[in-house]
Amino acid sequence: MNVAAIVGSIRKDSYNLKLARYIQNRYQHHFQLDVLSIRDLPFYDQDIESVPPQPVIDFKAKVAAADAVLWITPEYNSTIPGVMANAIDWLSRVDRVMIGKPSWIVGSSMGLLGSVKAQGHLRDILFASGISSPLLPGNEVYIGLVHEKFNEKGELTDEPTTQYLDLVTDNFVKWMKELSQLKQLQSQNNQKPWRE
Repeated sequence: MNVAAIVGSIRKDSYNLKLARYIQNRYQHHFQLDVLSIRDLPFYDQDIESVPPQPVIDFKAKVAAADAVLWITPEYNSTIPGVMANAIDWLSRVDRVMIGKPSWIVGSSMGLLGSVKAQGHLRDILFASGISSPLLPGNEVYIGLVHEKFNEKGELTDEPTTQYLDLVTDNFVKWMKELSQLKQLQSQNNQKPWRE
């Protein structure tokens, strides 16, 4: 299974980027995680959406090729960062590569609530008509006080957080298998010849 990770921070030492790398390494036996860069995406511009610059083409192609998307968001001013919103704007237009593609969300912040407001807004956005992404339900991951939970090697050292992340990852993998089986069943039903 191939999963594309979209991190809502472009800061070099971002804790959410560290979280993406940690997930990429820890769960490599579950899925291959490709951490996509959104740094070079220009501002969304409807005038060029049909003939976008190469960074947009490459970004959308990687998302289209993935089986699912992992959104990893900090919280800026009680919502998602502008760079993440901009990436979503590109994904929601023209070929709309997110429609029907499963998503799950994790996030962290240095505050106590661990990006809870940002994740709430992101859920609403993922249900918008240009995205229409099925979302792993009931498995919210809010990592508060994140600066106290990573060591200098970029390893998550807080055991309760790690255990919960293990549980949510297992639930995500099971959910993806269920979705795959459902798609196969629907495909088989659609191929059945019509009988009076």
